[in-house]
Amino acid sequence: MSDKIRIIVADDHPLFREGVVKTLAREADIDVIAEASGGEQAVEQAVDLLPDLAILDLTMPGIGGITATIQMSERCPATTVLVLTVSEDSDDLLQALKAGARGYVLKGVSGRELVQAVRSVIAGEVYITPALAAGILSEMTRNDPADPFKNLTDREHEILQLVAGGLTNREIGAQLYIAEKTVKHYMTNVLQKLQVRSRVEAALLAQRRDFESRD
Repeated sequence: MSDKIRIIVADDHPLFREGVVKTLAREADIDVIAEASGGEQAVEQAVDLLPDLAILDLTMPGIGGITATIQMSERCPATTVLVLTVSEDSDDLLQALKAGARGYVLKGVSGRELVQAVRSVIAGEVYITPALAAGILSEMTRNDPADPFKNLTDREHEILQLVAGGLTNREIGAQLYIAEKTVKHYMTNVLQKLQVRSRVEAALLAQRRDFESRD
């Protein structure tokens, strides 16, 4: 069926990989079309098969998950990447997202959460194991109790919300009828005012603020 989510799974541990494949195969809307034991093989499969999603481990023989993500983003941008790893390191998380991954899930999750993550990233959302996302946000804000969003202009607020919604600079420019380089200029200001290092961190802060405002 063309409506199925076509997935490749890359992990150098056969037993774990087999468990992931079996978990996903139980879902009627998911089709695992290939398996890989290394990053190079995963990239070649992605180029040849153009799956909807690639699930990658971070540490594999040859090129790891980060490099594989970068190469997939360049060679087959229609393929979404979800990282499935044991690493709880925030630097690994941010590096994976900067490389182009749309999801970051720990290997200890249940099959139910893995399937939820798959469907979330395919729907265009960014999915991070909740405990990790909460930890990063806590670390980012623990030394600054003041509300940094008060320093943003209306336009900067508007652009930040679009970034949090997953839009690229080019897409934001097209939606707001401004040049892509103008969007980059605004985002530079946003990062400085929020005192964060990347658009991913800024988006996480914006998402948390939205959640808190609903309470």
